[in-house]
This record gives sequence, structure tokens and C-alpha cells, in this order.
Amino acid sequence: MFKVLKFIVISVVCLIIMGASVLYGFSSLFAPPNMDETLIPDAASQFYDINGNAIYTTLSEERRIPVTIDKIPKHVQRAFIAIEDNRFYEHGGIDYRGTARALLSTLSGHEVQGGSTITQQLAKNAFLTQERSIIRKIKEAFIAKELEHKYTKDEILTMYLNQIYFGQGAYGIESASMYYFNKHVQNLDIAEAATLAAIPKSPNYFNPFENPQESKKRQELVIDQMVKYGFISAADGNAAKAEKLVFSTTHKTNSDPRSYFFDMITQKVIEEVGADALYKGGLKIYTTLDPDMQKAAENAMKHLPGYYTDGKKLTQPQMALVAVDPHNGYVKAMIGGRGQDKFNRATLAVRQPGSAFKPFVYLTAMQNGYSPASVIEDKEEEFSPGWKPQNSDRAWHGKVSLRTALVRSINVPTVKLAQEVGVSKIISNAEKMGITTLVDSGAYSDANLAMALGGLSKGVNPLEMAAAYGVLASNGMYCKPIALLKIVDREGKVLYEAKPEAKRVIDAEAAYLTTNMLQDVLISGTAGGMGIGRPAAGKTGTTDTYIDAWFVGYTPDLSTAVWVGDDNNKSMNRMYGSGAPLSIWHDFMVNALASTPRTGFSNPGVAVPPEPEIKQDDKDKDKDKDKDKDKDKQAPATVTTEGNANQAPVVSSQPTKKKRSMKDRVNEIMGKPVVSNQPTPRN
Repeated sequence: MFKVLKFIVISVVCLIIMGASVLYGFSSLFAPPNMDETLIPDAASQFYDINGNAIYTTLSEERRIPVTIDKIPKHVQRAFIAIEDNRFYEHGGIDYRGTARALLSTLSGHEVQGGSTITQQLAKNAFLTQERSIIRKIKEAFIAKELEHKYTKDEILTMYLNQIYFGQGAYGIESASMYYFNKHVQNLDIAEAATLAAIPKSPNYFNPFENPQESKKRQELVIDQMVKYGFISAADGNAAKAEKLVFSTTHKTNSDPRSYFFDMITQKVIEEVGADALYKGGLKIYTTLDPDMQKAAENAMKHLPGYYTDGKKLTQPQMALVAVDPHNGYVKAMIGGRGQDKFNRATLAVRQPGSAFKPFVYLTAMQNGYSPASVIEDKEEEFSPGWKPQNSDRAWHGKVSLRTALVRSINVPTVKLAQEVGVSKIISNAEKMGITTLVDSGAYSDANLAMALGGLSKGVNPLEMAAAYGVLASNGMYCKPIALLKIVDREGKVLYEAKPEAKRVIDAEAAYLTTNMLQDVLISGTAGGMGIGRPAAGKTGTTDTYIDAWFVGYTPDLSTAVWVGDDNNKSMNRMYGSGAPLSIWHDFMVNALASTPRTGFSNPGVAVPPEPEIKQDDKDKDKDKDKDKDKDKQAPATVTTEGNANQAPVVSSQPTKKKRSMKDRVNEIMGKPVVSNQPTPRN
């Protein structure tokens, strides 16, 4: 009943708006007195750090090169019409059919669709703010009608293509063409035109330099729309999709490691107030960046090795570092890569976490009747047909405490524990702690035991891992990461202000016990001997093909995730989480917290049990050893991973025809692919 009432109310409002907009006589009341002039001069916007000091200034002068319609090829015009407003030449400024379709789609629970025509977008971009209100939509409708009354369709399309924002400070189709392809708009082919038409919906997210995978997906959608509406043939569409694009390299790449943070803030500002306000409005933009911590992060990059230069002229491996304040979610420092490109690996790269995911398993156990002293048996076990996970040292350890299993990153007890507490509970906890990239249903669901060892369908990103471990640091309180604090216009009006909110997602006792175990990782575990002179906890993570390596660690005041990996999914010469990632984390934390008072983790009143005295069954141990010897005789060995980087390589006695990762074996069993390094979708 509520949905029906909601539909009726919204429909009535929309009909009133659309009906009013056809009254041409009143349209001039809302239209600017002079549509051809801009009265307010452009002014640069400035970014400020957490201390209120200016750290970055935008360009106040736009890169805009107006062109006439005869200079814009038909296929370029049609690329934008196909994706933005396929009935452009049929409606009078407002597409009632498109608006109704978008409304029905939204109310029925499908993907939210926009109903704005090209004329309405021109009205909004040229004369209005990005304010989300019914009043602005009414003004937009009236101005769109006035534009249609005053100008021809070709004139409107020309103004739109010269006005629209393409990211990187580039306004207009000619400026974008020169910036991305180093060619004039009249020389663009179909594939290039579709790539540019894909950008305006979200100039940073669909930017081919910053997010090439999502840019390509949307480019293909544009091409499909062009084929659908008869603008190009299917053969031309297929050829355009297959074309290898050659982007411009003439513009200078910003090697400033802070650029990843600034780009993230830029996108957020544009989402809140629009590109015109950012580049022309003289805004004051206040951020959470701590300059001292950022400098410590940049200095810690010295521990990142360089193995080779790939086809995109990027040095591999790449890295990401994110430091978050557990008390409020403030992003204090960020490194999204070496500074050689625009792809922010700290927020967009979704990678396999390896054993860095194990704390979610042990946390869930602490909530379900287990303690660090609970005993679980480490022995060979088949958890699903054909899948018998191995430990990194290729040995069985008999009965071990949960503390020992986590600190030494023993695989089999972790899988067994996940089986006992339930994978759905583990996934639920991870999601409550801010991990948004898990697949909890369907054919690609992460609801299987491989998840316990970090074998995920998609993976995780560093920002969310830092925030999730921050929940442990704060005894169960989650703070959504915040980087943008406030936007103030040149008159002093606050246009946007963040509202930090801490909410309890995990009980304090379980969080504290998990932290207590993870503290030992830095003392006697896979990161042993790498303490930072104050209470700290953390976990290594290494994928078994050495493509991804992690260290995520925290103190009561700062949670930091470090990822090192190869963009092209090539092995990194036996790179462990306890290698470069741990070294980067250690260097950063020591220096970032140098002026922060030393504090300990707050015990909420839970008793921490001592390690139990465990007597192994010698008979069973001898039996396991004999079984391993028999396997050694049966088959050649293959190398596996996860452990301390100082360990000598160890081998498996499992028969195999070719080298396969654990994810490959699980994939074979579960019948689903494992995907990594996919950018996190935006809502």
C-alpha cells in the first residue's frame, strides 16, 4: 500500500512539474536575464589539510576550446545522443516518455535511471547549481523550455558539447579530444568518440586514465546504444569495440604521491557541488589529510622494490597505503601507487587478501563461544571433494590453540574453524566492518570455506581493510572512512559538511580478544620482531602465487593497510606480506606516530585466558609423518606460500600436472571463477 501511495504522490508531483514546464509564457521568469554572459569571474579553489593549511590549488582557468557544429562529426554527436538522450530531436526540451520510464524503473527497484534530456543538462550545467531539490528541477525544466524556444536543436547540442565537463579540468569536446587523444574533434573515430561520451556521467570514475576497466565497459555500452538506435552498423560497432585505443602522453603526469588523495577529493567535491563550482567557484575545501603522516607514507615507499617496467610504462610491483583514524574514520594518509598513473589502488583496486582475511574468522569465533585458548586440531582433512588445504610449512601440528593458529597463520585450523562457526556469520561480520566487495549470494558467492583463507570472488580494497581493522582497534566501533570534511563557498556559506558517526558493529569483548591475539603476530608470529615501540597488532597476507602481499596493522590511534602487488597479475619473486608490505607499514607507523602519546588497547573487562598446556598424541603424529613420507614417494613437489619471508621455500607433496594456485583448485571444485583487481563499483 505504501509503495502504491508513494508512486501516486511522486507521479502527481512529476505531472505538475511537466505540465507547468509547457507554459512557455512563464519560462522566461526562471531563465537568466542574459544567457550569453557569465557575470561572476572564475576563481581558484583551495584544498586544506587537517590543520587548516592550504595544500593544493585548482586551476581557475578552464581548458575550454569552443567549436562549431560543422567541426563535430556526426558519429561524435550521435555517441552523446545515444547514451544521454536518444530522443533529443523528438522532444521539446523535456522527454516525458523518458522521465516516466526512469520513474517507473526507480520505483520498481531496478537501477536508478536519469530522466534529464541534453537540454535539461545544459540548463543545469550552464545556469544552475548541483543542488538536489525539487525547486532546482522546476527551474531546470523552465530554462530547458526557454532554451528550446530560443535556440535550434543543433545550437543546443553545440552548446552542450562545448559546456560539458570531461574531467582533469577539461571542458568541452574539443578540449577533451586534445587532452585524451591529442587530436582535434573532427579527427575522432567511433571508438574514441564513444570513450569520450562515456565520461560525463562520472568524470573521474569513467576516466580512461584513472579507471580504464570501467571506462572500457561504458564505452562499449555507448557503442551498443549507437547500434541499437541505428546510428552505426553492427559491424562498425564490433570494429570499434575491438579497436586498441592510443591515448595522449603529451600532458605531464603528476608524480606527486598526494595526487591520488587530491583526485579522490576532487571527485567527491564534484559529486556534491559540481565541476563548475570546483574549478570556477573559489571554494575552500577542508580535508582530513595529515601532512606529517602523508610525508611518512611517501618516505616509506623506499622499501618498495622495482622488478620491471610493463607495457604501460609502469614500474611493477605497485603499492597502496591507507591510514585511518579508528576514532572518527578520518583518512590521515594515502598512497595510491608510485605516482606514474591516475589509477588509485588505495580505493579502486580490489585484490585478493590472502591470510589478511583470517582475523574475520577468529573474530567470529570469539563471538560464538571460543576463546584464544580454545584448542583445535591441525591435521589433514578433506573439506570438499578433492580439496585438502595445506599449511605453508607442509606439516601438521596436531592440537593447537586458536591463538597459535592465528599468530602462525596456520591454514587448516582456520578452515576448520570457519566450518564450525559458519561462513555466513563471517561474511556478515566483514560486511558490518565496512567490507563492501564480498559476494554473499548467487553463483559467485563467497559463502564457501575458501573465503577463510582469503580466496574471494572479487577481493578487498586497502581503504576498506584499514577501516575494518580499525573496528578491532576501537573495540567494535565502526566509523565510515571520511576524507572530505567541509566545502565553503567564497561568501563563507557551508555547502557541504561531513558528519562522522561511530556505530557499534561488534561486541567489545570479541574485538579485544582478537586484538590480543593479533598483538602476538608482531612478537612471535609471521611479523615477529617488527614491533613499533608501542602496543600494536596486525596480520600478514600472501596469495599463493605471490601476486598480492599485504600487511594490515593498527594501534589504538591509527589503522593502516599496505598492499603490494603486480597490476598485471604476475608473480612477485616470492613476495610475502612479511616482506615489503611489513617493512613499509613498520617504517610508516614509527614515523607517523612519533608525536602521538603511547597508549594501550583498552580492555573492556574481559579475562584473557593463558595458553593451554597441550599434549599431542605421539601415535597420531607418527602416523601423519609416515603419510607425508608416502606422498613424497608418489609425486613431485610444487612450491606454495604464506609464512615469514625469512623462511626457506617449502614444498608440497601433492601430485600435480601443472602449477596451480589454491584459488584454481577451489575454482575447479566450486565451479566458479575467481576475479581480482576489479574497481569497486559506485552507487
